[in-house]
Amino acid sequence: MATTVVMPPTNTESYASKFVPRLDELYKRGSLTAILDTPEDLVNWIGAKTVNLFTFSSVGMANYDRNAGYVMGDVNAGWEPFTLEIDRGRGYQVDSQSNDETLGMELSSMLSETERVELIPEIDAYCFAKMAGTTGISSATGALSTSADVIAAIDTAEAKMDNDEVPYEGRILFVSPAIYMKLKGGIERRIINSEDNVNTNVEFYDDMRIVRVPASRFNTAITLNAPTTSAGVGGYTATGTAIDFLIVHPSAVMKVIKHRVSNVFSPAQNIEADAFRVNFRCYYDLFVKGNKKAGIYLHTAS
Repeated sequence: MATTVVMPPTNTESYASKFVPRLDELYKRGSLTAILDTPEDLVNWIGAKTVNLFTFSSVGMANYDRNAGYVMGDVNAGWEPFTLEIDRGRGYQVDSQSNDETLGMELSSMLSETERVELIPEIDAYCFAKMAGTTGISSATGALSTSADVIAAIDTAEAKMDNDEVPYEGRILFVSPAIYMKLKGGIERRIINSEDNVNTNVEFYDDMRIVRVPASRFNTAITLNAPTTSAGVGGYTATGTAIDFLIVHPSAVMKVIKHRVSNVFSPAQNIEADAFRVNFRCYYDLFVKGNKKAGIYLHTAS
């Protein structure tokens, strides 16, 4: 992931050039699926937009014969190609005088708020929908009306993943706010009150890290809007079913962000207007490994 700044060294522009690199940090803090990002050095690229995922399978044991020796077994190993499909971007302009009158706050706010409010939620929503919409993952449906219902459903999911031999360590429990509140309310604990703080948050459940996901990002399917005019709203629209919780083992997925860039051009460089020109672009995708689908468990209400 890279953040590129193209700006001459005036005071206002120097401030922006210092601010833009912080968008990487903002992404890491704000994206709920950043925990699933695959390090770049582990991605095997084929050309510009295709990645290779290594797959391996073998057959089980057989009886050993003291005369004939071993029964040979098949081993299948190779690379499976996946092509990135999500290439999103948008351009914005901030009038030079408007930015000057706000002491540079309009430009800096536009950079941070667009990243935080528009780009990050869309990446998360796409990744959750991609995992939830994958055929062959483990799933269950049913109303979770009480804390007991929630705990029972999560326990059932854990048992299923245990039986499927999904690694115990490293699982992540993504939950909607409503389900999180019921889970928290159903856990008995002793609270030692300090003078000024009582903390009842639950950060782990059965060693699974808990990540709360806003309902707007937590759906089994979304549509990425594709406006062609400046007035077009853009973003995404939820088109599936709300997710209660999603348990994911990171080994089951590969999330690849090949290119995430925010280019800032000064008014002197912008030939179209006396304004700062800002271009956002993100080229990414998430892939579920075919032999690791048991590492994803989805629960929805219906």
